[in-house]
Amino acid sequence: MPEQEVFLSPSEAFIEENRRLRRAVEELSILNDLARAIGASLNSQDVMQTIIHRSLRSVHAEQGVITLVDQEAGDAMKTLVRSMVSSTDHEQFHFHQSLLGWMHLNKKPLIINDPEQDERFKGVKFDRSVHSLLAVPMVVKSALKGVLTVYNKKDAKKFTEEDQRLLAIIAAQSAQVVENARLYEEEQALRRMQEEVRLAARIQLDLLPKSSPEIQGYDIAGKSVPAQLVGGDYFDFIPTHDDQLALSVGDVSGKGLPASLLMSNLQATLRGQTLVSSLAKECVRRSNKLLFQTTSPEKFVTLFYGILDPRKHAFSFCNAGHNYPLLFSSTQETRRLETGGTVLGIMEDFPYAEEVVSLNVGDILVIYSDGITEAVNGAGELFGEERLINVVSEHRGIPAAKLVERIILAVKTFAGSTPQADDITLIVIKRK
Repeated sequence: MPEQEVFLSPSEAFIEENRRLRRAVEELSILNDLARAIGASLNSQDVMQTIIHRSLRSVHAEQGVITLVDQEAGDAMKTLVRSMVSSTDHEQFHFHQSLLGWMHLNKKPLIINDPEQDERFKGVKFDRSVHSLLAVPMVVKSALKGVLTVYNKKDAKKFTEEDQRLLAIIAAQSAQVVENARLYEEEQALRRMQEEVRLAARIQLDLLPKSSPEIQGYDIAGKSVPAQLVGGDYFDFIPTHDDQLALSVGDVSGKGLPASLLMSNLQATLRGQTLVSSLAKECVRRSNKLLFQTTSPEKFVTLFYGILDPRKHAFSFCNAGHNYPLLFSSTQETRRLETGGTVLGIMEDFPYAEEVVSLNVGDILVIYSDGITEAVNGAGELFGEERLINVVSEHRGIPAAKLVERIILAVKTFAGSTPQADDITLIVIKRK
C-alpha cells in the first residue's frame, strides 16, 4: 500500500521550517567552532580529541573514538592509532574490526540502533553496553584514512539521519586536518631519526683509526666505506705494551644502525681483550664468549684478528669465519690465511686456532671484507677474488694508502651505476 503524503497546516509548516533553520544555524556554529579549534594544531592526538568532544556534544552521544588506518601495513585492516573520549564512567568500548571492514568496502556512514538484531553484522559480538552506534568514514582523496564512531545516543534515544548527516560533515571537514597533523608528526619523527643516524655516523667514524700506525720497516693503511650512512664493518689498529700491533677487520651481520651498534660493542670487546691476552686465538675466544652472552641469537660477526711483531717480522692470526686475507709474497705467490674457526656470537665456547706466518721484504698482506669481492655490476657479476688479486699484483709497487684507494676505485668502477650493497673495508700491510 503506497505511503500517504502528510500535509502540514501553515502553522505546523512554519514551526518545522523554523526548526530546520535553527538546526542549520547550530550545525554551522558547530562546524565553525570545530574548524577554529583544530585548524591551528599540528598535534594529531589533540586534534582527534577535540573532534570527538565536539562530535559527542553535537549528536548527544556517550562515547566516541577515531580509529586511523595504517596505510603502510600490508594488512589493510590494521589500525594505526585510536583516540577515545567518554562522557560517562562506562568502560571504553572496543572498535570492532567488522566495522572497519565494512567501511573499507562501502566508505559511507553507518547507523546501528540495534546491534544484536542488525542483519548486516549478524554473528558479530559487540560490547554489551553498546546500544547504538554511528560510524562515518574519514576519507582523503578517495582513500579511507580513518573512522569516526560515536556510541550510545543519550536518554536511550536512537541516532537519526540528521545525526548521521552532521557527523559525516564533521568527518569530511576534519579528515584532512587529522591527516596533515599525522603526516607532520611522521615528518618530525623522521627528521629526529635522521639526526640520530647522522650522530651515530659521526660517533662511528670517531671509533675508526684516524691515522695509520707508523712502524719501522712497514707501510700500513686501512679504510672503511659504509654502504649506508652507518655501517657494520669495522677495522682497528691496537698498539700493545710490547711494541707489537694488533689489527682486525670485522663484518657484523645486518646493516644500518643496529649493525653499527654491534660493531661498537665488538671494538670495545676486542680492545679490552687485546690488553689481557698476547695470543690471537685467546683474544678471539674470549671476545666470542662475551659477544655470545651480550647479543641476540640472530646476530653474529665475522672477524679476522692478527698480531704483528715487527722485530721478528712474524704475524700471528686467527680467522673467525671472515673472508680469507691474501698474502702476496715477493715471489709472486698468493696465499689465503684461513686458520681460525667459526664466526663470533654463534657458539659460547669454541676452540679457535691460530697460525704464525713470516713477512718478508716485499710481501703484501691484504685483509678485506666481502663488500669488495661481492660487489656486483649491472650484469650481476661479482667482483670476486681474482680481480682483487689482479689489482694488487698490478699496483704492488705503490704505497699502502694508495693501494687501498686503488682497490676501492677498482671495485666502484666495476660496479658502475649499481648501488653499493655492502660496506667496503680493507687493511693493507707492506713489508718494506
